[in-house]
Amino acid sequence: MGAGPVEIVTIGFENGTFDGSILDELSRVVANGTITLIDGVFVHKTGEHSFDIAELSEDPAAHALVGVAARVDGLLSEDDVDTVAADLAVGSAAAVLVFEHSWIIPVRDAIANAGGVLIDSVRVPGPAVDELVAELAELEEV
Repeated sequence: MGAGPVEIVTIGFENGTFDGSILDELSRVVANGTITLIDGVFVHKTGEHSFDIAELSEDPAAHALVGVAARVDGLLSEDDVDTVAADLAVGSAAAVLVFEHSWIIPVRDAIANAGGVLIDSVRVPGPAVDELVAELAELEEV
C-alpha cells in the first residue's frame, strides 16, 4: 500500500559534535520495526552565516548511522537545511533525520481493508504536552 507517515526530526548538539552515543537506541527502534530511517544530514554552524553540511553517507562520524538507514533518498531539500542552520548557534551542530513511522503501516492497512480512512493526524511535541499537564495540575490546585 505504500509508505507510512514520514517525520523529520532535528537533534541539536550544543558542543558541535556527534559522538555516536545515540546509535544503540536508534538501531534498536529501527531493528524492532518502530521506525525506518530514510535520510539524514549533519549540519555544523561554523559562522554567523556559514555552515557545513554532511550527508549521512559522507560523514565519517556518521558511518555507523548509515548502516542503520534503510534508504538514503535525498528527501531533505537545501531549504530544509538552511532553515535548520539559521536556528543554530555558531559552533553547534544538528542531525536532521527523516524516518518513516513503520509501526503504523499494519494498522493503516487494517483500517483500509475495513473500508476506513485516516481523516487527520496531529503530532504534539512531548515538551508541549508536559507543559499543558503541568498547567492543568496547577489549575486543579487552585
